[in-house]
Amino acid sequence: MSSTRQLKYSKLIQKELSDIFQRDKRGILDNAFITLADVKVSADLSVAKVYISMMLAKDKQGILDKINSRKKEIRHALGEKIGKQVRIIPELIFYIDEVEENAQRMDELIKNLHIPPPDKKE
Repeated sequence: MSSTRQLKYSKLIQKELSDIFQRDKRGILDNAFITLADVKVSADLSVAKVYISMMLAKDKQGILDKINSRKKEIRHALGEKIGKQVRIIPELIFYIDEVEENAQRMDELIKNLHIPPPDKKE
């Protein structure tokens, strides 16, 4: 269970990372459209797990690899934005968030189910 402090910290990181990726002057994303679905921060605030949704991206793993290769740069940019508000700039760990894709897949499966109408006798 997350503390109020962790929740505040994760929202701050999510907002600032979103801003960093949206501005993306460094060309990290190659114009790929991503959304930061969630950020979970460890109890000691030293690690932030960042879940990235890439709905329209073809090469999700490629984008994740590119983000991971520029992790130091991203963390530095985050530090410039939140350094005066926090003591620790957390280590960033990026994950592909597939919740939305899984939900769409489930919707498709449910929509394509053939369920016979109930017997009128019952």
